[in-house]
Amino acid sequence: MKIVFAAFGMSLMVMQAAMAGPVQSFVQSPGPLGALKGTMLAPAMGHGAVVLIIPGSGPTDRDGNNAHGLKAGTYRLLAEGLAARGVTSVRIDKRGMFASAGAVPDANAVTVDDYVRDVHEWVGVIRQRTGAPCVWLLGHSEGGLVALAAARHQDDVCGLILAATPGRRMADVLRQQLQANPANAPLLGQALPAIDALEAGKRVDTGAMNPALIPLFRPAVQGFLISLFSYDPVKLVGGYGKPVLILQGERDIQVRPEDARLLAGADPRAKLVLLPDVNHVFKAVDSESMGANAATYSDPSLPLAPGVVEAIATFLGAAGK
Repeated sequence: MKIVFAAFGMSLMVMQAAMAGPVQSFVQSPGPLGALKGTMLAPAMGHGAVVLIIPGSGPTDRDGNNAHGLKAGTYRLLAEGLAARGVTSVRIDKRGMFASAGAVPDANAVTVDDYVRDVHEWVGVIRQRTGAPCVWLLGHSEGGLVALAAARHQDDVCGLILAATPGRRMADVLRQQLQANPANAPLLGQALPAIDALEAGKRVDTGAMNPALIPLFRPAVQGFLISLFSYDPVKLVGGYGKPVLILQGERDIQVRPEDARLLAGADPRAKLVLLPDVNHVFKAVDSESMGANAATYSDPSLPLAPGVVEAIATFLGAAGK
């Protein structure tokens, strides 16, 4: 009878732990001048696989929001969904931004290599904190490029989850995005040569540039663009050798399914998951309407689309780490 009661007591403890929900804690990693800050969300029992969520472009915070109207909360929702499936995650503020503002004096004066160094520091901190032998890198959009660059030749990286990650050089992506909007036609005469120059490693003079283009090509961000344009994601993923999940929404109006197929073509061992009626912030969109698609970016009440978290959890379970 004692054995029966002991077993029942253990089962009750497991049930209570599950009902308690995930455990949130705040973590930090060394930065150049000050700490980098992030949030860890772990299952109540153990830590399972451990994932570092690397944010996309611009001033996007650890939850996947910014001050320019992005309120989708994609990274927070990913963390919550993964924790419910036994996966630990750490989501972070980039150097110079939000809680990581003290890491560098100027958030614009960065390169992809800087972000790669920060990822390596985070992986070390997370491994020490959790005891995990390695950490998965989940990069969203531009963050996928950072993940690709950071993962090569790193034994402490388990593998990659590339979420809405471009399969072309970012200069090509930017050209397509500008050319796809007919309203940009008057700007292309200045914009396309500027992209060409930055891709060649040369800064551009914005003195006579159309004011509509200044936010994109302002001198403060040209160093970062030169760095960003130098990376080829197809070359980075080709021959990587470790497990890779390529996750792409088919209603993404920023990164196309063709990008995902390019990445998958460069690494035949990668797992490609195309999600119908899912957009760039991994919310459900059931029409071709650009307005309906864009509206999901600013609606914090919307959950992630069905299948997003499930695809990641299934991949991690199959990888067995």
